[in-house]
Amino acid sequence: MIQSFIITGFLGVGKTTMLTNTVQKYFSDKKVAIVVNEFGDIGIDGDILSNVYSEVLEISEGCICCQLAEEFESGVLEIMNKYNPEIIFVETSGASEPFPIFLSMQNLGISVEGVICVIDSKNLDSYKDNSTAKYQIGGSNIMVLNKTDLVSNDELEAVKKDVIAIKEEYNIKNTLTDEPIFNNYVINKAHQGLVNQEVFDGVYRIDEIIGLAKDYKHHDHTSKDSITQKVAYLKEDINFGNVDEVLKTIPKSIYRVKGVVKVKDVPNPIIINYSFGNVSFEELEEYTQPSIMIFIGESIDNDVNLLCEKFDFLNMPKFRVSK
Repeated sequence: MIQSFIITGFLGVGKTTMLTNTVQKYFSDKKVAIVVNEFGDIGIDGDILSNVYSEVLEISEGCICCQLAEEFESGVLEIMNKYNPEIIFVETSGASEPFPIFLSMQNLGISVEGVICVIDSKNLDSYKDNSTAKYQIGGSNIMVLNKTDLVSNDELEAVKKDVIAIKEEYNIKNTLTDEPIFNNYVINKAHQGLVNQEVFDGVYRIDEIIGLAKDYKHHDHTSKDSITQKVAYLKEDINFGNVDEVLKTIPKSIYRVKGVVKVKDVPNPIIINYSFGNVSFEELEEYTQPSIMIFIGESIDNDVNLLCEKFDFLNMPKFRVSK
């Protein structure tokens, strides 16, 4: 399964700069594809990004969230078939909303790791009453306060309160159930156009998860900075409800959970993708390794141990090998 992020935000908030800095910092070892949506006839951002990344699909003359939905999906399929990227970033136009793009990515079988709304901390007051800006915040689950160096701490707190108020009012919901599409959201800060590592760390492909399940010598390690990964194996005699119960009790210190589990009441193994309180599942036809859940977060050792104590079907390895 290909991983993806959707980057949204109003005109001039710094989406392209953030995206450029982010991919160079965190994804230099990955095969990345960028889909750039420009509202208008000339795609300037596409020209900039084509000098940085391996492939850019630039869609002009309209908004991919409405008029060009079919062209968008066919274009992404073309990139998938020709270039086989590991991660796709979609940068939306400042004049479009992200949710239809989120649906399109899911329709294509692409895992959306996060919908990131970039917010101009210095100039939010000038555009916060715009309906598109409100729905951009409402349709995202990761809000990034950009240009924080241009405001005081008090001004930044005021911006944060405004963002929370808009999110609560415009939080996108399922029209059938009236339940929120995203169960949770986080507010992050960008420093000179660079987002904190936690937003992107722990984005694994399925083959990487399977590799962890097979490699019993590298059960547990601490990666760069303070981001920690803990691996747990699951007993065989469990139901889907057991797994769902674990995911409903994940503490805030753990912001991603990846895994593949085999349960008695679902015919095929299930891929788990938990990100900042939101979870999705997908069936995997062939999987012969042990059921595994990978917990990623900051200072999570105690929280993962408590989960294993609470749920006796979670087993932590008895030994550790350092990298």
